[in-house]
Amino acid sequence: MPKVPLYNMSGAQVGEIELNDKVFGIEPSEAAMHQVVKMQLANRRVGTADTKTRGEVRGGGRKPYRQKGTGRARAGSIRSPLWRKGGVVFGPHPRDFSYRLPRKVRRLALRSALSSKVRDQEIVVVDQLVFDEPKTKKMVEVLDSLNVFEKALVVTADGDANVVKSARNIPGVKPIRADFLNVYDILNYDKLIITRDAVAKVEEVFA
Repeated sequence: MPKVPLYNMSGAQVGEIELNDKVFGIEPSEAAMHQVVKMQLANRRVGTADTKTRGEVRGGGRKPYRQKGTGRARAGSIRSPLWRKGGVVFGPHPRDFSYRLPRKVRRLALRSALSSKVRDQEIVVVDQLVFDEPKTKKMVEVLDSLNVFEKALVVTADGDANVVKSARNIPGVKPIRADFLNVYDILNYDKLIITRDAVAKVEEVFA
């Protein structure tokens, strides 16, 4: 089982924690992670782009000029796609881009993302994150104590409101509950800061 240091909020190492091999110690599957990130980004698309075909553009019911004798190309409507302000050919229309991958692939991708953070030493486990009141300054102090100056994903077991409010205004820092942990966020942030309770929750679900 992989072992990583356990820190307190002051940045001092207070011990070590053993992580479950099945969740944090597998050989990362780049293919699975790539597929799941593509799925997540596709599912975020709103798909509301819309263009009008020649049948939907207002006007153009009358033939603009006679068929022969003008020296111009034949035209039946001023709303032809060839004309300015005409319809659009093969343009986008509202559609649903979302799709789902098999559950096993999604779980493999999440395990792979977590394991890659452990392998690259980009995971920081804290014994607890507790604030008496929401205070961004205190969260900044915690990050400085842990030597985290990059983009960071802060994972807590239950989404403590004081922690969320203290972290959400810091540029490059995103607080998230362990239940909502996902492959895109794990890979998108340089450091994964996770509490010991959140580690237990993740292992309970994905081991």
